[in-house]
Amino acid sequence: MKKPIKNRKRQIADIAAKKDADINLSEMPEVLDWSGAEIGKFYRPAKKPVTMRLDTDIVGWLKSYGRGYQTRVNILLRHAMMNSVTRTRKRPNRQTRTAAMAAARRG
Repeated sequence: MKKPIKNRKRQIADIAAKKDADINLSEMPEVLDWSGAEIGKFYRPAKKPVTMRLDTDIVGWLKSYGRGYQTRVNILLRHAMMNSVTRTRKRPNRQTRTAAMAAARRG
């Protein structure tokens, strides 16, 4: 984004200095019906770069749908997070993880 030039900065300062009563809203009618409004439409959470080690077949499947496989990973993880029934902070022990991985491989 370009830095505002002096004239633009002055315009911004003039608008910021106005009182609410001095602003002409005649060309902007008040919205009375909010039934079609979408909550959080423009909200985008902050992103954090991470390194993940995924199985080759999973990466292949994600990439088979075209560009944006990292976005799909994020969507799938968010869906799993939001629909998680058991939210536990305790990390499963190695034996439980190994059994779960073996069961997942069997299908």
